Amino acid sequence: MIPHAGSMCLLDGVLAWDAGSIRCLSRTHRDRHNPLRVDERLPALCGVEYAAQAMAVHGVLAGRVGKRPRLGYLASLREVHCSRTRLDDLEGDLIVEAERLMGEESHVIYSFDVRVGDVEVLRGRAAVVLEAGRAGP
Repeated sequence: MIPHAGSMCLLDGVLAWDAGSIRCLSRTHRDRHNPLRVDERLPALCGVEYAAQAMAVHGVLAGRVGKRPRLGYLASLREVHCSRTRLDDLEGDLIVEAERLMGEESHVIYSFDVRVGDVEVLRGRAAVVLEAGRAGP
């Protein structure tokens, strides 16, 4: 569903989704072999990649029936707020939520939230540009 393979697929599953939003689960932030780790640590800003993958999965699930999903590129981030510096030291599962705020044929804007239990770790907004001519995997 996303243009990544192997250990770069960071989400473990989809908990819920509808036409406007998705909620995913991940445990990969505790994996010592997580490809985003730097010096054995996983910076909290890597939560943006978790959110981007949730947006990609949402795009496929909520996309046009019978059509191949189009590739999307993270074009910009706004109002990103981190309440932690690291993800790897969080013991609970990550809950990654993305809500589609608006969109057209060529782009989509999402708000996103990464949390552990009731503790917000990261939130913000993202603009995704959809490539018109290329279908995804």
